[in-house]
Amino acid sequence: MTRELIAILRGITPLEAAPMAAALIDGGITKIEVPLNSPSPFDSIKAMLDVAGGQAEIGAGTVLDPADVLRLAQMGAHLVVSPDCNPRVIVATKQAGLKSFPGVFTATEAFTALRNGADGLKFFPAFKLGTDGVAALKAVLPTEARTYAVGGVGPENFADWLSVGITGFGIGSNLYKPGRTVEDVASRARDMVAAYDAAL
Repeated sequence: MTRELIAILRGITPLEAAPMAAALIDGGITKIEVPLNSPSPFDSIKAMLDVAGGQAEIGAGTVLDPADVLRLAQMGAHLVVSPDCNPRVIVATKQAGLKSFPGVFTATEAFTALRNGADGLKFFPAFKLGTDGVAALKAVLPTEARTYAVGGVGPENFADWLSVGITGFGIGSNLYKPGRTVEDVASRARDMVAAYDAAL
C-alpha cells in the first residue's frame, strides 16, 4: 500500500540517511524528502536512493532553483518539493521527469502551479489556512488536483483534513527532528501510519 504521507527530514545528516530511510520504509512511509537546507543534502539523498532500491520515492524539499532539479534528476531522485510556487522550478521538474509538489496558499498560486504541470499542491503552512480555507479552495480547484497539508498537521487531525478532501500529508517535526534516534522515528512512523489508515 502506498500511503500519501511524505516524511520531511529537515536537518538529517548523510550518516543517518540510510538507516532512517530504511526504518521509514519498513514502517510504511514510502515518500521521503530531504530539505536542501539540511547538511550535505545531496549526499543524504544519494544514500537514501541506494538503500530504498525502488521501494520508495526519494527527493528533495526546499527546492528553489532549477539547477538543483537537474542535479536531482541526474541522481535518479523522484520528488521535488518547494515552499513556494515557482513556475521555473515546476517546469524544470516536469521536463526532467520528476514529480513536482510546489507550496501554495492562495487560489492564484494553486492554479499557477497546476497550469505549469504540478503533480500535487502543498498547502503550506496548512495550520494557518485551516480546514475551512482548504474546503473553500477545493470548491474551485479541479476535482482531480492532489492536495497535501504541510505544517501543523499530525495523527490527531488527519481525519479533519481528509474530510475536506485533502489527499495526503507532509510530516516534519512530528516525525523527525535532529537528535532523534532511528528507533524513535521508526516508532513515530508506525504510529503515523496507523493513524492515517484509521482516518481513511
